[in-house]
Amino acid sequence: MTKTTSNLGISRTLPLQASLLSSSFPTGLVSSWNMDRRSSSEDDGSVRLQINEPRKLSETCGSNTNFEPLSIPENRESNAESVSSASVVRAPEKKLTLFALRLSIFEKSATGLGTLGFIWATVVLLGGFAITLDKTDFWFITIILLIEGARIFSRSHELEWQHQATWSITDAGINSFRALRSSSHILIRTVKAILYPLSLRRKQSQNTREITKVDDSQFGRWNHTRTPTRTWISSDVPLLPYVQWVFLSRNISKVLYWLQLLSATTCVVLSSMKLIKHNYGEVQKGDTDKRNRQSALNIFYALALAEALLFLMEKAYWEWKVKFCKLLEEVNKECEFGPSGMVSIKRFFYDAYSRCVNGSIFDGLKMDIATFAMDLLASNSSDEQLIGARILRQFAISERYSDDTLQKIGINLSVVERLVEMLNWKDPQEEEIRKSAAEILSKLAGKKQNCLRVAGIPGAMESISSLLQTNRSSGDGADEVGEKNLILDHANYSFWTFNHLGLLILKKLACDHDNCGKIGNTRGLLPKIIDFTHAGEKLLRDENVAPSQILTVKRSLQVVKMLASTTGAPGKHLRKEISEVVFTISNIRDILRHGKKHPLLQKLSIEILTNLSLEEEATERIGGTGGVLKELFNIFLNQEMPEHQNHVRRAAGEAVAMLALESRTNCHRILRLQTLETLVQALEVPLLRVNAARILRNLCTYSAEECFYQLKGVIAAAPTVLKAIMSEENKLQEVMVGLAALVFKHMTSEESSIMLDRAGIKEEELAKALVQILQKYSHPSAKVPRMRRFTIELAIWMMHDNVKNVYIFKDMGMEKELEGVLETTAELESFNIFSGTVGLSRHSTTIHSLVETALKLLKDR
Repeated sequence: MTKTTSNLGISRTLPLQASLLSSSFPTGLVSSWNMDRRSSSEDDGSVRLQINEPRKLSETCGSNTNFEPLSIPENRESNAESVSSASVVRAPEKKLTLFALRLSIFEKSATGLGTLGFIWATVVLLGGFAITLDKTDFWFITIILLIEGARIFSRSHELEWQHQATWSITDAGINSFRALRSSSHILIRTVKAILYPLSLRRKQSQNTREITKVDDSQFGRWNHTRTPTRTWISSDVPLLPYVQWVFLSRNISKVLYWLQLLSATTCVVLSSMKLIKHNYGEVQKGDTDKRNRQSALNIFYALALAEALLFLMEKAYWEWKVKFCKLLEEVNKECEFGPSGMVSIKRFFYDAYSRCVNGSIFDGLKMDIATFAMDLLASNSSDEQLIGARILRQFAISERYSDDTLQKIGINLSVVERLVEMLNWKDPQEEEIRKSAAEILSKLAGKKQNCLRVAGIPGAMESISSLLQTNRSSGDGADEVGEKNLILDHANYSFWTFNHLGLLILKKLACDHDNCGKIGNTRGLLPKIIDFTHAGEKLLRDENVAPSQILTVKRSLQVVKMLASTTGAPGKHLRKEISEVVFTISNIRDILRHGKKHPLLQKLSIEILTNLSLEEEATERIGGTGGVLKELFNIFLNQEMPEHQNHVRRAAGEAVAMLALESRTNCHRILRLQTLETLVQALEVPLLRVNAARILRNLCTYSAEECFYQLKGVIAAAPTVLKAIMSEENKLQEVMVGLAALVFKHMTSEESSIMLDRAGIKEEELAKALVQILQKYSHPSAKVPRMRRFTIELAIWMMHDNVKNVYIFKDMGMEKELEGVLETTAELESFNIFSGTVGLSRHSTTIHSLVETALKLLKDR
């Protein structure tokens, strides 16, 4: 139930979701998870997670809780857009597609000459002169045709086998030659192949995804191996029984490669010999069958020589660019793929080259590596999926290529759906694919236009929820949690990494209020998020705690805060759901009590309480949880806290002021803490005075009548309050005017005169100051929406307290100013608190009624 009635309350604005920049983290908690993205895929198969946290603290958790309505436009992408528009990075794969184009020109030219030579030999020479050819020419032509035929055959299939060499990065790829790792391994496999039949030799395929039921109660479920599929994986096909390791695709492609070189070299030698010697046999006079033989043979040998030379030039150009200039390594370096990236680069190049050779020479120019990776992602082969995931992940986290890549992914709904689907893959052998998909989605969700697309995919929230693998029951302590996670990590599965990524994705999605509603409506997701806010005393006070554990708590608190600050009906529902989870407030209390070394966690926790207190039921739950109000006061009034933690003290004061608003029980709890005198003293501390004034005003407003004498101590604040009214402005002046109207209600006329004298202020001066305030704020101000209301309340008390003040106000033109207020009142002045631009907790007394009361006093007296 939302707070509804108040006469003299405070106003507060919840931080808008747009002010919570989704991709930012404070520099003070840089996690050990910040690892070099260039080493994300090393030969050992390990996967590293990079977490960028470059933003300032103020950007991390939104601005401080405001006490006025505020609307901030979403501009999460402004910086990225300015960077991308300022400098356009040329795609490094263009070097590969241009290289493939040039090679295809050589290849097609050589093939064309070879075809012409073949036709010439079969139709003209062997068809027309086979009988009259010299014996050596006959065999030379035959040999040339055979070896050229073999070369053309091997050339037509070489690319196919080269492709095959890049398909299997786990069995016969560039980084992991497990099939030929050592001669001893080969010998063992050969012996096993001879001793065991084929049906027993075949192992379960490691290149397909297992879809099985998962038993959440068993940790060993993550060690399942994949089940074989109904189709062969190309890397597993036994071309010949017992010795299939000899026929690995990369070995066959090398055989075909050298066969082509040998064929071309032989063709050059034979053709050159004949063209130099011209020993085509003697032609006798009158022998008409042999009169064109020499010319025909010269044409054939010239065509064969030209074809072979073009082919050798192609190979020389290939070797020059690939081996000497290291073109593939250069492109791989520019793409920032790391050592394992050569698999992706070679695969992309062979695809581009194949298109140029098999189709138009310009077909390869149409390829780009991002689209190529998205195509691989849709494949049924896990190796191809891994190549595609690695490429997209690296491009998504790269500052140079991120914008373009994420734009391409975002407009391709099928790719986004595929990435979301991959979040559910729990096979340990697909860990890197799942992790890459999660990182890509975390970057994608940070883009405003893609945020709703990701959340709009059916089952997206459930898939993201699958990343939040928790194994702590409600009774587990911190040590038990650590032990269980160590058991899981022992299985080489990065549960913590997936937890971080899942929370990061949710944090970015929660920047949109519609997505917050979806998160809250996803079954079991909200309790999971809140479960990650658990941090015991040992964890919070340990100086050697792993940064990843603190990062997990921080991100979960950020997500909860964003959900709790949602506006509208979804926000009301979310705050109710969050407060009803029995661990929410107790987890926050532990952070407040033991988190002195982690001020950011304390600030986030305090802001969650401030947001939750928008709901009356949640306010009572917070106040009724033992120690919460006490811990908030300990932080707010702690003078030993360093200056860089002042934002935490301010947030604590705002939370207490909000919890005391319209809550009689919480006001009683605060008075029992014996903090009234300290709050009065805090009015003189610049850091604390605004929130101290708000708390005192709420105590005076909402405490029961039996607490009247307990509040007599607030009279001591009168001189400080009066001085602030006369000398300060804006927010501080507003809260002091509001407090003064209630402080004087606890005084007699004699006491009020004494306080005015003690402050060195005359009633005429105070009345003049109030009239000047109304003149200055002739229209409602969003920065100080209650200024005019509080001013009129104080003026009414002064006229009630002393009739002389009525004449003072009349002489100063108060009547005119009050009539101006009647003409300019707005809804802005009708509420105690605000959620964004929406007013909540309407004042029980309208400003019209206050003005009419003041005018009546002026006229009657």
